[in-house]
Amino acid sequence: MTEPAIQPNPAEATDAAALVTTLAQAARGAQRVLAAMPSEARAAALHRAADALRKAAPAVLAANAIDLAAGAASGLSKAMLDRLALDEARLAGIADAVSAVADLPDPVGQVIDRSTQPNGLAFTRIRVPIGTIGIIYESRPNVTADAAALCVRAGNAALLRGGSEAVHSNRAIHAALVEGLVAGGVPAEAVQLIPTQDRAAVGAMLAAAGLIDMIVPRGGKSLVARVQADARVPVLAHLDGICHTYVHAAADPVMAMALALNAKMRRTGICGSMETLLIDATFPRAGDLVNALIEAGCEVRGDARAQSLDPRVIPASANDWDTEYLDAILSVAVVDGLDDALAHIARHSSAHTDVIVTADVAAAERFLAEVDSAIVMHNASSQFADGGEFGLGAEIGIATGRLHARGPVALEGLTTYKWQVRGAGQIRP
Repeated sequence: MTEPAIQPNPAEATDAAALVTTLAQAARGAQRVLAAMPSEARAAALHRAADALRKAAPAVLAANAIDLAAGAASGLSKAMLDRLALDEARLAGIADAVSAVADLPDPVGQVIDRSTQPNGLAFTRIRVPIGTIGIIYESRPNVTADAAALCVRAGNAALLRGGSEAVHSNRAIHAALVEGLVAGGVPAEAVQLIPTQDRAAVGAMLAAAGLIDMIVPRGGKSLVARVQADARVPVLAHLDGICHTYVHAAADPVMAMALALNAKMRRTGICGSMETLLIDATFPRAGDLVNALIEAGCEVRGDARAQSLDPRVIPASANDWDTEYLDAILSVAVVDGLDDALAHIARHSSAHTDVIVTADVAAAERFLAEVDSAIVMHNASSQFADGGEFGLGAEIGIATGRLHARGPVALEGLTTYKWQVRGAGQIRP
């Protein structure tokens, strides 16, 4: 559930600032120790953390049950409850993701490029950790493990601030992870969970320039907008996941139906879920496509031509084309060819993930070239917009901006670089 941007009173702000300062200073000290550890030691510590999480499964699931009960009582939507819910399979997947991150190639120390100037100076550009990363997130307790694992593997300290709806789950997961990390030689302060749900703590994190090196928000539009508006720390973020699927005139009807159903209905509450379906006016099975979605339990809101395909289609409002539903609701528009589809996406896409379904290779290549989103796909479900599916291990988020990192942000996106210059006594004339 998105937390409103309520301004704290001065006393609360002072207390929160002192807390965040203390935690961030401890994190910076721990990060120096972590960054100096051999890659193999960081990997081994993460494997210990994954094992500790598996052993703590009963405690984590019990904590999650408390959060789910509280969420249901407070009126969380079905999609939000799905994001929050853990079971044995999901928790095992979270632990496996931590192990998978441990086994990924370490980007720290990787040589990006090197050169030697005519004066003999040798220049090397290498990847290094960013430092201390603050992650502000809602609903999904898996972020606690994913963010911690990615930060540790890339030599960064993590300062985690989860949402109140997942507070018990986050604390149980964090406790297990830290137990395993400490057993592997990682300082406990390298992964810290903000111990209060006071909203003033978020403001304090955003103001912690010089203590926190980067903020990563994961949550609803209002949270991310607040972070981007108020932060004095660099932010790596996306706002909405308004993902489009365009069914081109040359799309295979069976494939189009399978992809549309999966893109929308597999999990409606994730940022890679399709929110708008564009159907070419000459696609021969448009009515069947809409009918299949409705029969699968999806509410369809459409333009006039989409409404003509099925009487159950509800008229779409102007706002629907710019809405991330995160629910079994879909906007559908009928478009006149590729140019019309590209224009619609340019107006309404959030630059997250957009898809074309077609057997026309030329049309697909033009779509891939001209759609300016972080992820552009051909003949695949938008639900593949996930770092694990990209072979990156767990992800810390999907970045839709144009600076530093874009798309699924994993280990490489959590590094920066520095220059090493080696000389033999050269002086500049």
